[in-house]
Amino acid sequence: MKWMIASDVHGSAYYCKKLLEAFEQEGADRLVLLGDILYHGPRNDLPREYDPKRVTAMLNGCREKILCVRGNCDAEVDQMVLEFPVLAEYALLDLGERLVYATHGHKYGPDCLPPLRTGDVLLCGHTHVPACREIDGIWYLNPGSVSMPKEESVPGYMTLEDGCFAWRDFEGHTLRTFVPGE
Repeated sequence: MKWMIASDVHGSAYYCKKLLEAFEQEGADRLVLLGDILYHGPRNDLPREYDPKRVTAMLNGCREKILCVRGNCDAEVDQMVLEFPVLAEYALLDLGERLVYATHGHKYGPDCLPPLRTGDVLLCGHTHVPACREIDGIWYLNPGSVSMPKEESVPGYMTLEDGCFAWRDFEGHTLRTFVPGE
């Protein structure tokens, strides 16, 4: 199974469209959204083509393929318009040898690790900065932001296939690959 992983769309119809086009091109089976789907929050500028209603319609069109966790900018009212669950604080992906704990990153993140075993993966967004590093035996991975990248990163996403994580931009370039434990 091939997973596509993205975070921090923040209501950008422009980047949501790019994300869904990449999802089709990747041939991914599931789309994992790590929160902050519709809104931008008071600290951020409006993202390109900010249009939460269009983002809602686009994502509802592929609702059966989406696994989503709640971000700090997501609210209960979002669940009224989105036709897939968006309020879970985390999701667990069992990769056999290791567990992936998927969350937004505002509660559990690199500075506050959830209870995981050595070799497991903490997967979160929130910072808008791609990351791949080991912290106390746990792998911390972040796909960055779809619409509002920070610290000179680019808009993009990750894929997970056969235990290999790959960071990609919307131009089709693979920026980095990583296999935990290798």
